[in-house]
Amino acid sequence: MPRLLSVNAGRPRQISVRRGRPLMSAIGKSPVDGRVRVEGVNVAGDEQADRRVHGGPDKAVYAYASEDTAFWEAELGRELGPGAFGENLTTEGVDVSGAVIGERWRIGDVELEVAQPRLPCAKLGLRLGDPMMVRRFGEARRPGAYLRIVREGELGAGDPIEILHRPEHGVSVRDVSAAILLDESLLERAASAPELPPELADWMRERAA
Repeated sequence: MPRLLSVNAGRPRQISVRRGRPLMSAIGKSPVDGRVRVEGVNVAGDEQADRRVHGGPDKAVYAYASEDTAFWEAELGRELGPGAFGENLTTEGVDVSGAVIGERWRIGDVELEVAQPRLPCAKLGLRLGDPMMVRRFGEARRPGAYLRIVREGELGAGDPIEILHRPEHGVSVRDVSAAILLDESLLERAASAPELPPELADWMRERAA
């Protein structure tokens, strides 16, 4: 059965210097023991350094599959472990990047909805010590999924992941990521998923026009 392997949280810390000023990020996350509250726009104990581009209702929780982490461990030749990609939820047995936009999951008594892919930024390269990681991450088509919180509650490592609903339109997190980062000919179809954040869907339609 699909299950939650780890719940991860972190607070902003300096990861580099940019233009003489500290570059802060909360991409470094570590597993949290016990039951964890999920409410508002966050996992308890987790924060974002730059809320202009991270966090908010449509990026409340980030999930990444352990199977995708294993792929990157082979690619990078080292162990990474839970939270390596800044994810709050490390899963097993769920094709997170293949999840359909609007797909709903139940974990513990929390209900989550797949909202959009993670689009990589330079902080991912700094986190993993690879300046080419932004490009490699996009090309690998393993973006992971940002989730919105539909029902607040608690969850913890070991909880089963139940797929409650999967929309029939079939537009996946991977499709949206590929349309934005790799192939603009895919933008119009990818933007058709009604559960995408409106501002992202509008931007995609403008680019496709």
